[in-house]
Amino acid sequence: MRLGVLDIGSNSAQFLVVDASRGAPPLPLRALKEPVLLGEDIDAAGVITADGAQRVADAVERVLSEATRYDVDSFYAFVTAAIRDAPNQQAVLDKIEAASGIRPQFLSGVQEARLTYLAVRHWFGWCAGTLLMLDIGGGSMEIALGRDAEPSLALSLPLGAGRLTRAFFAQDPPRRSELELMRRHIRDCLGQVRDRLLWEGTPRHVIGSSKTFKQLARLSGAAPQRHGLFVARTLRRGQVHGSVRKLAAMPAEKRAALRGVSPARASQILAGAMVADATMAALDIDCLEVSPWALREGVVLEHISTRVDSDRTLPLHALELPRHGPESPVSVLPRRV
Repeated sequence: MRLGVLDIGSNSAQFLVVDASRGAPPLPLRALKEPVLLGEDIDAAGVITADGAQRVADAVERVLSEATRYDVDSFYAFVTAAIRDAPNQQAVLDKIEAASGIRPQFLSGVQEARLTYLAVRHWFGWCAGTLLMLDIGGGSMEIALGRDAEPSLALSLPLGAGRLTRAFFAQDPPRRSELELMRRHIRDCLGQVRDRLLWEGTPRHVIGSSKTFKQLARLSGAAPQRHGLFVARTLRRGQVHGSVRKLAAMPAEKRAALRGVSPARASQILAGAMVADATMAALDIDCLEVSPWALREGVVLEHISTRVDSDRTLPLHALELPRHGPESPVSVLPRRV
């Protein structure tokens, strides 16, 4: 079965095309991406402007139009924290549906943590032992810990790089006082879960699965993405701390010229680095490994599991890809796949 996963975040709408079959890894046949760039279009209360909502809708329409070339049997479409947590969430979804013919769903932060853990667990295998998974997105940070197929602990914190950038940085580059306020806020949020995580003991592997960790690893000398999924990439606490100092001293325009930092993420990479730095310090993590698999792969793996285990369900409904443009909207298929 050819499956698609559409992940609509604050920076981009990404569509992953895979041939989903039991026992086979969900390696991408094609990855489609359209910029969303909501950073400047979300106010302090999290409300997305009309221009921002329209840009999201246009991006989804473009990526789905391209996806029709790949004979996808069905797909899952979901928004992440920036749209999920917006007070005008339904208005944004209305615009997406009007433009593209599909109405995306959304996962809770804990569901995102669980599915990302599932992908990481499959990538590193059973011999990896206890895993601690960290994922820093635009609107939230997901953490999961476990040694089995299901995490023993999964949680979500409001420590997304985009969210923090909007809340704390008024200047570019930020003032020292702004940096200190953000550090204090991050420490306070982590303090709510730190003791619980440390109580579980030392994991055998700590995994960073988000674009933030991939960019920080690249800044620290890791191999670029073009070298492939199977190249090991690691990131040390000292490297992250050094990146924070470096990024804090330059405006976003100069950050965008650094290796591994895309212009779309240049404004928020500093906040992401600060979350990574504080988390590694709070949990006494000296080094982590970067996973090429994350939430989208977790959705594919869970889809495969539901087809062989009737007791498992995926907290998303499958959609049919629009074949005739936005004039003929499709409805959600309320069936188990």
